[in-house]
Amino acid sequence: MKEGEKFRYPVAPAKLRQASVLLLLLAQGSLLEASSLQLPRFSSTFKEVLKAKSVKEFIFKFETRDFRLLHMDQGWIYAGLRDYLVSFSQSKMNREPLIIKWPASPEKEKTCRMKVIKGQENLCFNFVRVIQPLNRTHLLVCGTGAFSPICAIANRGRDPQDFVFHLVRNSQTSGLGSCSYSPHYESMATFIDGNLYTGVYMNFIGSDPAIFRTTGHLPTLRSDSYNNLWLNAPEFLKAFKISDSLNRNDDKLYFFFREKAIQGLPEPTVLALVGRVCLNDVGGQYLLTNQWTTFLKARLVCFVTEKDGRKTFFNKLQDVFIHPVDDKRDPLIYGIFTTPSDQLQGSAICVYSMADIRAAFNGSFTDKISSTNTGEPYTGDVPTPRPGSCPGGVSAPNFHSSKAFPSKMIEFIRTHPLMFNPVYPLQRRPLFVRTGPNSTFTTGVMDVVKAADGSYKVFHLGTAHGTVQKVAVLESNGTTEAVNLEEVAVFRTPAPVKTMMISSNQENLFVASDTGLSQLKLQRCPPYKTCALCCRVRDPYCISPLKSCSPKVKRCC
Repeated sequence: MKEGEKFRYPVAPAKLRQASVLLLLLAQGSLLEASSLQLPRFSSTFKEVLKAKSVKEFIFKFETRDFRLLHMDQGWIYAGLRDYLVSFSQSKMNREPLIIKWPASPEKEKTCRMKVIKGQENLCFNFVRVIQPLNRTHLLVCGTGAFSPICAIANRGRDPQDFVFHLVRNSQTSGLGSCSYSPHYESMATFIDGNLYTGVYMNFIGSDPAIFRTTGHLPTLRSDSYNNLWLNAPEFLKAFKISDSLNRNDDKLYFFFREKAIQGLPEPTVLALVGRVCLNDVGGQYLLTNQWTTFLKARLVCFVTEKDGRKTFFNKLQDVFIHPVDDKRDPLIYGIFTTPSDQLQGSAICVYSMADIRAAFNGSFTDKISSTNTGEPYTGDVPTPRPGSCPGGVSAPNFHSSKAFPSKMIEFIRTHPLMFNPVYPLQRRPLFVRTGPNSTFTTGVMDVVKAADGSYKVFHLGTAHGTVQKVAVLESNGTTEAVNLEEVAVFRTPAPVKTMMISSNQENLFVASDTGLSQLKLQRCPPYKTCALCCRVRDPYCISPLKSCSPKVKRCC
């Protein structure tokens, strides 16, 4: 797409959309070709992997639910639950976990039950949603607090062998801006340079979303209140610190989320977006006081092109993870996308470069977007410095602070936060696609494994029906081969996978849902009976020169 060229999602009559979906289902093998995933080569039930001692189920003596894996640090896995914080040793998983009980106060629970809608009383607990390291010995933890967000400091000791884990006395404070009121509001949190950055909902009824900065030495900031041009019913996913130049003033927070399209616009109804703000933003002097002056966002698109040229879009961004490269300024961004619920089930992994993301932010702005207008590229004069520039950075070297930005530039960013050109994936197609039953991916992690025939990227993908699929991708001579190796049930009671974390050193995968928490071994090599079968399966965890496919087939690949 050329600069300034109008981008629109295709709008098709219902019957035509249904026909397109049917065509995709019938012809997925030839339609998607190199990027299409077939059924997993092996499938295992929970009983089978439990019997093989490949999975460990964590069973607690207390009644709880809503397991969320939130942080891995210094040899420990920290999980936030309903009314509990749990700490596991990565190297000694058989040892009893360290547990903190942290319920909301009886007064808060009582007030909550009086306020919430009838039938939602089960939300009147403290759902832990933030666990971030303050330093080597302490964590910042925050929860919903029965619709009254709270934060506290947890002492975790200096070393894993200390086995210390408790809340610091009198450390509990208000969690407004650090955690949402309801566990149903998707939120994100990351601690950067002593400051907590969150994506949260700021009120009881969930009508005021915000990108918020608090806790640290910099001024508290938030996104523009009740401005749906900035945030329109968003669901926050992940946030990362990424440097845009060698100048530290250009360091930014890049955050990924999905949100509703403004009412009245054509399809899609859900947009995938990447936003950013400058870390040294301190708000405006007269306009956007105590609010971001550098907030911008751009659309992420993920689609497959059918043989007749029409595109099938995967609009719903489910999760994001990054793969660092030698230059920390240019990691690869991996997004997990799904199709709308009224269409054929399908998921896709699209990969984006930071160069393409930055190009979108350096392109045209969207102008005049409304409920009756899809938006046009802005063709007027762009203020100086360019909106979105960081004070003291490469694009605004003469401005020592965001409070020195001219009012014209700040007013422009308040009304033009969306970039016009979308961000396309590498090669303008997904890395791979899976369609059909049981193909809705909810989250994922990636591991890089060196095997006898090259370096593989191995994706462990959680699904909506409580399993983990393992997909190996080998990129060689400009071609990409994706193999769906296996699917494993990881919970005794099936439930959608909510979060996953990988420990490559310990060769374990940690998987959480509303109903349980499991540890899965990365090396789960079935008992291949022949060397040829071992090699044909192409599981990089099993064909490494230093590992065997099975006790009977040693180093044959």
